[in-house]
Amino acid sequence: MSTASNPRTAGAPAPIWQKLRFDARQAAEQEPALSSYLAATVLNHENFSEALCYQLAQKSGGPDISAMAIREIFEEAYARDPSIVTAAERDLQAVLDRDPATRSTLQPFLFFKGYLALQTHRVGHWLWGQGRETLAFFFQSRTSELYGVDIHPAAPIGSGVFIDHATGIVIGETARVGDDVSMLHGVTLGGTGKVHTDRHPKIGNGVLLGAGSKVLGNIRVGDEARVGSGSVVLSDVPPRCSVAGVPAKPVGGACMKPAQTMDQKFDMGL
Repeated sequence: MSTASNPRTAGAPAPIWQKLRFDARQAAEQEPALSSYLAATVLNHENFSEALCYQLAQKSGGPDISAMAIREIFEEAYARDPSIVTAAERDLQAVLDRDPATRSTLQPFLFFKGYLALQTHRVGHWLWGQGRETLAFFFQSRTSELYGVDIHPAAPIGSGVFIDHATGIVIGETARVGDDVSMLHGVTLGGTGKVHTDRHPKIGNGVLLGAGSKVLGNIRVGDEARVGSGSVVLSDVPPRCSVAGVPAKPVGGACMKPAQTMDQKFDMGL
């Protein structure tokens, strides 16, 4: 059966690696000065994981650990846990779906620090789970230096996550972030006091965290909830509830799929 006659594939978007290569070839034709760079980062590789290993290693490498050594670490992580690569593909698609400023797959893959920071963290989290905590902290430090994003390597983060602009993101050790979450710059998932046990927020699936919002303590933000920009959340947020203010309180009506729509307007009349 041809693609055109198959309703399951007709009009379906290209797989992320296929689209990335297409965008790279097109960009290389339009900007010959970047052709060698695009070949090295995308076109010379056999698959998405190889290209991602190369890109992240080139960003993170330096006098402390060479890019080649970092690339080998990332290759090991991807080989032993392919779900890291699957999550990275979903994250890239999330940027394309939710960020109207994104022109092609190349922008997040090559330049967006939210995407790059998250993919570096995913390997750091895998290293943490392997008991290689010092190396995991190294990648946390490099991520903070390079991208202005500070995520503790112990914190698990789901897939399909979009971190927009990313500057000033802080996610604590015992925080948990679900699938299909969107967060903007300046978000803090922090603790309170000096408790050494479970002390950070748990963010459900499909949550939208507005710019500069602070969620503090061992509390839960329910699935598809929405937190307004600049809010300080100190207590649980029910699923599909919108909250805003200092301290945050319910406002407006119920919300549906806020992380996908990126709708940050609140109907204060309800």
